[in-house]
Amino acid sequence: MANESASPPNRIDRIPPYSEEAERGVLGSVLLDAMRVLDLCVESQLEAESFYVPAHRVIYTTLTEMMQQGSAIDILTLTERLRATDRLDSVGGDASLDSLIDSTPTAAHAEYYIDIVRQKHLLRSIITCAQKAQQECYESTDSADVMLSRAEQAFLDITEKQHGVMAAWDSAVKSTMSQIDTILTSRRGLTGISSGFANLDKKLLGLRGGEMIVLAARPSMGKTSLAMNIVENVALGVGDPDGQAHPVGIFSLEMSQESLVMRMLCCHAGVSSFDLTRGFLSKSAHKKLTNSASVLMKIPIFLDDTGGLDVTELRARARRMKKKNDVQLIVIDYLQLLHSREYARQGRQIETSHISGNIKAMAKELKIPILVLSQLSRAPEQRDKSGKPKLSDLRDSGAIEQDADVVCMLRRPCKYPDDEESEDETLAIIDVAKQRNGPTGEVRLNFEDTLTRFRDREHGVDGSDEMADFVPADEEMDPA
Repeated sequence: MANESASPPNRIDRIPPYSEEAERGVLGSVLLDAMRVLDLCVESQLEAESFYVPAHRVIYTTLTEMMQQGSAIDILTLTERLRATDRLDSVGGDASLDSLIDSTPTAAHAEYYIDIVRQKHLLRSIITCAQKAQQECYESTDSADVMLSRAEQAFLDITEKQHGVMAAWDSAVKSTMSQIDTILTSRRGLTGISSGFANLDKKLLGLRGGEMIVLAARPSMGKTSLAMNIVENVALGVGDPDGQAHPVGIFSLEMSQESLVMRMLCCHAGVSSFDLTRGFLSKSAHKKLTNSASVLMKIPIFLDDTGGLDVTELRARARRMKKKNDVQLIVIDYLQLLHSREYARQGRQIETSHISGNIKAMAKELKIPILVLSQLSRAPEQRDKSGKPKLSDLRDSGAIEQDADVVCMLRRPCKYPDDEESEDETLAIIDVAKQRNGPTGEVRLNFEDTLTRFRDREHGVDGSDEMADFVPADEEMDPA
């Protein structure tokens, strides 16, 4: 015998959540106090779709049109506008409009009505999103992982449409002053996470939260090595004023987990990976590798080497990585290996634009720096024999240049015989070609090819740098 107390089966013919009374209250309040209430509606992101009753959608659309045109709004002008556009009968005629006034004695409670309408619309959006996900699960041929990422992104899109509450100005000033005090106390000039390279930090002031940082280079210039050096430094706390280690997430679309770990182990131990792969390894080198392994096993690095990721799936994985492990930096190697199924058929340039925009949105959403590696086109080599790249050389799309907060171009003069510094085999130059909130210019590092290790150059780090003449603010104001 069936259990009568069991919950009834789900029904697909349920009436979606809505409140006709609240919708009438919003529209009636607009007719009583148009300017104030319509401003509240716009601030709360109420749209025509926020109203479930069709007649209410028509009325609200007409009211917003009148507001945009600067027309006076009351029961008479609304009636005339609806009559002139042949929409009066569709909303129930004059009597229906009069009833809106009669059912709303005051506009004082407009915010309460608006919030109810917004909440009901949000519930309907969630239901629609869930139903769409359910339908795609039955009909789509994509993998379950892809479906999960797509559904997660769809629900996130609902959240992203809800603007946050405007922060109080005094709170913003206090927060900024706190950041200034931290800079002055540390005397390192960092407003973000240290990269571990003094020359680079001096130019960038650290890797700052919410920023998309692009590291671009031609193949075999060492951009992956530099990125992994930064990952190691951040995860070990190298360069941090307090020596604090920060969790780092890596999405390696090009190299496997084994290759990356091998490179990082050899780099940290100071052992040539080429000699290791050939089997030439001394006992002392093996001991160095063992010691490095014991150190690297303990640092907070989280690696995902899934190839051919869709950018939507990447965002979903990054979101989980942030929530579970609180990563403070994410590295993506590299942008051109990402895909966007939604825009794949519209051409690679449009697809890359969508990918770049998503990465920037991800940085703002997670409030952490995103370091993205990118390929450069062959234009630098075709333009001149020194191979100096420009922003326009970013491959596939100009949107990368637009979306990025910082663009760094890596080159090694020794790779170009006609470069005036080609004889310096260790020199690596990072050209900060764009920085939204800081200066541009070149940063010079040393690169040890056999160890895939970048190091600071002495010039610009010690007594010769511009920070040597820096006088702390407290000493300047108070000589005592």
